[in-house]
Amino acid sequence: MAAGVFKSFMRDFFAVKYDDKEHDPEAQRLDGSGRYYPNCSSDVWLRSCEREIVDPIEGHASGHIPKWLNGSLLRNGPGSWKVGEQRFGHLFDCSALLHRFAIRNGRVTYQSRFVDTETLRKNRAAQRIVVTEFGTAAVPDPCHSIFDKFAAIFRPDNGTDNSMISIYPFGDEYYTFTETPFMHRINPCTLATEGRICLSDYVGVVNHTSHPHVLPSGTVYNLGTAMTKSGPAYTIICFPKGQHMFEEAHVVATLPCRWKLHPGYMHTFGITEHYFVIVEQPLSVSLTEYIKAQLSNQNLSACLKWFEDKPTIFHLIERSSGKLLQSYESESFFYLHIINCFELDGHVVVDICSYKNPEMINCMYLEAIANMQTNPNYATLFRGRPLRFVLPLGTKMHSHETGSAAGRRRLIKSLSLAGLSSAQPSRTLKHSVSQYADITYMPTNGKTAGEHPDEELPQREVKRGRYELEAAINLVTLENSRAEAYQDPRGIFLRPEMLCDWGCETPRINYDKHNGKDYRYFYAISSDVDAPNPGTLLKVDVWQKTSLSWCEENVYPSEPIFVPSPQPQSEDDGVILASMVVGGLNDRYVGLIVLCAKTMTELGRCDFHTSGPVPKCLHGWYAPSAD
Repeated sequence: MAAGVFKSFMRDFFAVKYDDKEHDPEAQRLDGSGRYYPNCSSDVWLRSCEREIVDPIEGHASGHIPKWLNGSLLRNGPGSWKVGEQRFGHLFDCSALLHRFAIRNGRVTYQSRFVDTETLRKNRAAQRIVVTEFGTAAVPDPCHSIFDKFAAIFRPDNGTDNSMISIYPFGDEYYTFTETPFMHRINPCTLATEGRICLSDYVGVVNHTSHPHVLPSGTVYNLGTAMTKSGPAYTIICFPKGQHMFEEAHVVATLPCRWKLHPGYMHTFGITEHYFVIVEQPLSVSLTEYIKAQLSNQNLSACLKWFEDKPTIFHLIERSSGKLLQSYESESFFYLHIINCFELDGHVVVDICSYKNPEMINCMYLEAIANMQTNPNYATLFRGRPLRFVLPLGTKMHSHETGSAAGRRRLIKSLSLAGLSSAQPSRTLKHSVSQYADITYMPTNGKTAGEHPDEELPQREVKRGRYELEAAINLVTLENSRAEAYQDPRGIFLRPEMLCDWGCETPRINYDKHNGKDYRYFYAISSDVDAPNPGTLLKVDVWQKTSLSWCEENVYPSEPIFVPSPQPQSEDDGVILASMVVGGLNDRYVGLIVLCAKTMTELGRCDFHTSGPVPKCLHGWYAPSAD
């Protein structure tokens, strides 16, 4: 262990920080009224809610909203950039705001409330930012010495509890999530905050993902990071269905992080019938930088390090035993969301919304969003594509470098995200060496289908990347799959196929029926800011590699949520629900759009005009009983 810790420390010590002069060459910019993305209104992300809507308001419904649709679309996301005269530095820092669209008999009401977090109360009481967030450092407290700061590092309740990412049910209760160990119980009808859970009190994790998996049985699983005697480890936590889901929570699997002082950044994980799927990307949270950030009052993004020359590793863990079955490697890539995972004919299929590197995180800083129209590289930095990786099972594996064996890799230089934002961010963002390379340049088989099942787009150039496998045999034997897997002395290397040539984010599927199972369709919002209409909703057919879309000029919908019909006859028999805002000056508009999930055509909508600005939201859940 000592040797592993020393080598991790050396890797961290010699890591290369971003050098803006070297890695951020001045690009041509437009001045005056010039706009690089005239179809994209970035202002929808810059709004702050000024007044909660506690009592539901009626909207104007049009079209046909199905009578069987009775429930609530619950939403979570950034609510306010402002604290007194100060502003947060990153979208992930904004105070959490809940939205509710209550649907009954074709009528819809809307309401919104802030999550009543400790962080929100502290900031409001001081009228300044007193809790450090991901991209915003708190105003230093002169009453706290360096010894106080050091002691606070090891307190479970240290840090932000701003749970502004997602909403998930635990039994008949609903909780808001972020990546710290705090969750807030909310009332799905009034949106009132009714309690707070610190998961560290139950299973000892220091963080967890924002996207747990809720099984049809009601049992919930999530992925967390815990500190063990041998170093940081990923832990799969089971919350068994019942009246005491948190009290009975327990760890069912543990996997050591590949680097002792650099646990990977995890936003989601996968689950299939027999396996947990942990995708360990080379974006890490440096523990040494974390301590330094706490002592020197830096924002939390200073702790992130991107090792672009290291692979992304796919770990399969048996659900029955909690043991690691096998690991696989791919070229490095960054991701936030796994679309779905499933087992098929001796393979595990993993679909992911992938990016070449984590530059899209930088694109969500306040300054970056505000200045995107003068940044010709913004769209490239945000470029992502949905990729399919196929993991062959039953292949004898060579020794794979995980845990302490990872220390045998040669020490390489890394790129750090430290310093990308401070209380007063610089006008020029710093980027990685590969800043202009998007995920479409990642080595794949180069093929994707056209708009029709029998149509195929021209063959892209095959890119081999850092693995040259000229004489290797493809281990993937799935019919109609163009993904590849090869074995060499270092292990099994994966090469993905592209599912569609759209940037896709906040993906959703027919979750209740197809989570962890073979599926055909997923739904997403477009992440291509340079698209003809950046506010596009997508339906992707992963069998045919085709897509359908819905869009409307200057309308920006959020995450599309699939709701099945009462007696569905097919996977896509149901509706898509999405909240929506519009760009420009009409910041007091919010609406609900209802689409036919088969055709992606509009069935109906409900429009609301509120007393103040309505920000765009991130994730949510449809609660059929919260009506």
